[in-house]
Parts: sequence; C-alpha cells; structure tokens
Amino acid sequence: MAFYENISLEKGMYSNLGKSMTEVLEELDPSVNYVGTELEGLDAFSRQLKRFDIKVSGAASDKVEKFFQTTDSAALFPEYVSRAVRQGIAEADVLSSIIAAKTKISGMDYRSITSTPSEQDKSLLVVNEGSYIPETKVSTQENLVKLKKRGRMLVSSYEALRFQRLDLFTVTLKQIGAYIARAQLKDAVDVLLNGDGNNNPCEGIVSAQAGKLTYSDLVSLWAGLTPYELNTILAPTGAMQKLLEANELKDANAGQTFHGTGKMVTPLGANLIHTQAIDSDLIIGMDKNCALEMVVAGDVVTDYDKLIDRQLERAAITSVAGFAKIYKDAAKKLTY
Repeated sequence: MAFYENISLEKGMYSNLGKSMTEVLEELDPSVNYVGTELEGLDAFSRQLKRFDIKVSGAASDKVEKFFQTTDSAALFPEYVSRAVRQGIAEADVLSSIIAAKTKISGMDYRSITSTPSEQDKSLLVVNEGSYIPETKVSTQENLVKLKKRGRMLVSSYEALRFQRLDLFTVTLKQIGAYIARAQLKDAVDVLLNGDGNNNPCEGIVSAQAGKLTYSDLVSLWAGLTPYELNTILAPTGAMQKLLEANELKDANAGQTFHGTGKMVTPLGANLIHTQAIDSDLIIGMDKNCALEMVVAGDVVTDYDKLIDRQLERAAITSVAGFAKIYKDAAKKLTY
C-alpha cells in the first residue's frame, strides 16, 4: 500500500492557521518523494483524490456524493471547494496586472511602508567625494490597511446536489471565485483613486476638451507620471471605445501589427485593462511596478465544519484582502 493511502484525514487539518489543506498534506506526504513515479506531477491533494478514486473534472467526473462515501474522503470536500473557487479567481484575475507586491499575513492588523521622495531624490544628483549622500526615508504608514471580507454563502441541501456531476458543480464554484476577483479589483481601484486612508489620493489631470479623450491627453498623462513609467491603463467601456477610436491607434502600421502578431497596439505601449470598477468619465494611468500593494489575510476560507458534518446546507466561502498605496505619484487619473 502506498504511503499516501495510510494518511488519516480529519477536519482538524483545516485548523492550521495560514495553511491550506493541500499544504498540510504536502508536509505529511511531500511530492518530491514521487519524482520518477507514475504519480509525479500530482500534488498531495490530488493523490488523495486518486486514493478514493474521485474524478472532479471531465465528462466522466464523479457525482458530489462520491466525496461522502467515507469519513476520510468527506474531509477532502472543503478543499475541493476552495480549490475550485481559487481557480475561478485565477481565471478572472486582473489584480496581478496592477499590483506591485502581494503580502500574506496571519492576523488582521497590518501597516504598509511608504517613501515620499523629494524632487532632489528623484534627480539622483552626482555625489562628490566626501560630500553628503542624499537620503531616502522609508517609514510605516500612520493608518492600518483596511481589510475587507468578500465572498458568498453557498446554500443547498445535500439531496439537491448529491447526484450532480462534480464537473458541473465546479463551474458554479468558479463563478464564486470570479465574483471575489471582481469585488477585490473594485477595492483596489477605490484605493488607487481615493487613497488608503493615509492622505494619498490619486492626483488628477484634466482633458483639454471636456467630454473628449484624445491621444494628446494620453501624452499628458504619460508626462504627468514622470519619473514613473506609464505601463498600465485602467479604463471603463466608454473610455475604451474612445481610446481605440483614436487615429493614432487605427493607422495602417497598427493594423499590420495586429494581423501579423495578434497583438493589439495599445496607448503608448501601456497594458490596456478594461474594467467597470471606474466611473465612465475617467481613466487611471499607473506604473504597476510601484503603485499598489495587495494584503491578504490567509487564503480562500471555506466553512469546513458545515461542509463535512452537515453536507452543504449553508457554508460561507470568503477571502479577506486589502490594498495599500506604495508611491502616491505612481498612479494618476485623467478626467475627460
């Protein structure tokens, strides 16, 4: 009998703070031990699914009731739910394109750091021998990062789902993940625009012509971010249409680039991100490498007690995260 088949599974494995069920299983049954075997490529959780012959994807996926055939296999169900939700978050992910750092904490109190360079700091003047070297002061923010819990309550009876295929149930769970991803993106945009409570709201640039968004306005946004790089633009639907209708983005060379490589020419080479988390009359230009920090308190959390003992009924699936601005001037808004 393989070692992974001897592991006793119980719901207490979910009580390890800061660790998912998969991470706990990996400590007990490291994947490195399976290099060169037919199980190479499977993580510890996937090996447990194989142990109980539970197929969670594909046309031949099992029914939900397969998880509840034994006490041990039932202990795997909350982690299956969490992994499906995380997959939905990953598939709807936009945050990775706008955050510079992601910090994972085990508590609920966290202060970020900040540095406000002066114009002299930004210029990096020549330092003569024996002379004073300019300082860059780094300090903790005055206020804590505001963490918000986002999630959904999964409400269903075991009888309603027991005969449903896991492949179909996964689709529902992934949609919960997509909701969490969209809600957290909205939180991130709010911090970019209004600050994180430490007197650091986004400064604005006003379009030269009210109601119009021109290429010249983008150039002004690019110049206003100096010395930071304009590498990311967040825009709602209306602004996206105006941007893509600009003559500078519709010329023959731009079309040839798209047809030849499949890559759309974007404003000033910046990554153009479509989001409805912004008001219709503005866009955000930013340097994603130094504008925003994401703070997460643990991973996706599932009410494992209810899922194991009560077989669904009502179970909360949540994720706690917050955002902090790193350099205030690394993001600016353009109002038109």
